[in-house]
Amino acid sequence: MKTHVYIDGFNLYYGAIKGTKLHWLDLLKLSRSLFPEFQIERVWYFTAMVSGRKDDLNKPLRQQAYINALRTFPEVIVQLGQYVTHKKILPLVEPLSALRPRAEFAQVLRTDEKGSDVNLAVRLLHEAHQNMFDVGIVISNDSDLVEPIRIVRKELHKTIGVVNPHKYPSKELVANADFVRQIREGLLEKCLLPLSCTNASGKTYHCPDKWRV
Repeated sequence: MKTHVYIDGFNLYYGAIKGTKLHWLDLLKLSRSLFPEFQIERVWYFTAMVSGRKDDLNKPLRQQAYINALRTFPEVIVQLGQYVTHKKILPLVEPLSALRPRAEFAQVLRTDEKGSDVNLAVRLLHEAHQNMFDVGIVISNDSDLVEPIRIVRKELHKTIGVVNPHKYPSKELVANADFVRQIREGLLEKCLLPLSCTNASGKTYHCPDKWRV
C-alpha cells in the first residue's frame, strides 16, 4: 500500500509541539511509527517561515536549521507558504485601564499564516488524481480540509486517514476519513532527529541548543 503523508505544520505545532522542547522532530520516523503497516514513500511538510521577535531574534535561524535537516531525507518534501502581517481593529474584552473606561476597541498588528492548508489540499488532490499513492494520510485537525479529503475518498476512491495532533478530533474530519489516529503521549520523544543531519553534499545541520532534550 504505497502511502503519502501530508502534514499541516502549524496545526501539528500548536496541537502537539508548542510548549515542549520537541521541535527537532523526525517527520518520516513519526509517520512510520504511526503507521508501520503502510509503505510510506513520501512525506509532505507544509509550513511558512517565521519572523524574529524582539524577545527571540534567533527563531527564524532555528526554523531554517530544522527545515534544512528535514531536507537531508529524500522522502521528505518541504513546501512553504507565507506569513502576512497587517493592522486590524479588534474589540477589547475589558477596558485598557481606569483612565479609559470607555475604550472598546484597539488597533493591533496581526500576523496570519497563509497558504499551508491550500497547498496541502492542492497537493493531496493532485497526487490522488495522478494515482501516486494508494493511501493518503493527513496530519491535521483543520476542518477546512474536509472537502479535499472527501473528494479523495469518495470520488477518487483512495484510502484516506487523518492523524489528530490535538486533544479532540474534528468531527467533520472523522466523518470523512477511512480511519483516524491520535498522536500518542510520549511518541514524539521517540521520533526526534539525530542532533546532526548531513545532506548528500556533505553539509551538516545541527539541532539548536534551545531544542536539545
